[in-house]
Amino acid sequence: MFYSLTGNVIFSDLNSVALSCGGVGFRCQTTANTLRDVQNGKELTLFTYLNVREDALDLFGFSTTYELDWFKLLIGVTGVGPKAALAILSELVPEKLAMSISAGDVKAITRAQGVGPKLAQRVILELKDKAKSALSGSADAEDYASVAAANEMPNTKEAIAALTMLGYSQTEASAAVAKLDSSLPTQTLIKQALKLLSRQV
Repeated sequence: MFYSLTGNVIFSDLNSVALSCGGVGFRCQTTANTLRDVQNGKELTLFTYLNVREDALDLFGFSTTYELDWFKLLIGVTGVGPKAALAILSELVPEKLAMSISAGDVKAITRAQGVGPKLAQRVILELKDKAKSALSGSADAEDYASVAAANEMPNTKEAIAALTMLGYSQTEASAAVAKLDSSLPTQTLIKQALKLLSRQV
């Protein structure tokens, strides 16, 4: 029904923004990432999704079509409603969410408010292939494939497990190991990955 709304920001709070469009104020629920672009009184364009329920019409708005696409992917997951999808995208920008899904990083997704381990596992399970398609042709597609592969081979998998024991997240460890030669012994992978990770601090 609505593709996008463009208007001056007349209101914003921790999880929504209202735009004045032709004298009508449209309030959209949104993510923390989109709210970073919001300035009261300034013109803003939001790409929208209208959720129709029996008792309400809920409007959601995002600063990019990419974030909107990921919102749609998330609400397509069994048990993930709009509120949980917004919470996940507030915690993880789409690129980071894709890497977390590729790495199977349940902990990263459970950092989103109201998202437990079971729901996070479902997001990973149901979006693993869809996320790959969503990234197709983008700069992140190759990284996604490398991280996924690193979590499947025995020696790289062991290296990732060791790095997580040292306090790195599953996503951080997977991304570091994915940059290395997968034929290397586990111990070598761990040492080289630690060097890469230390440079990022």
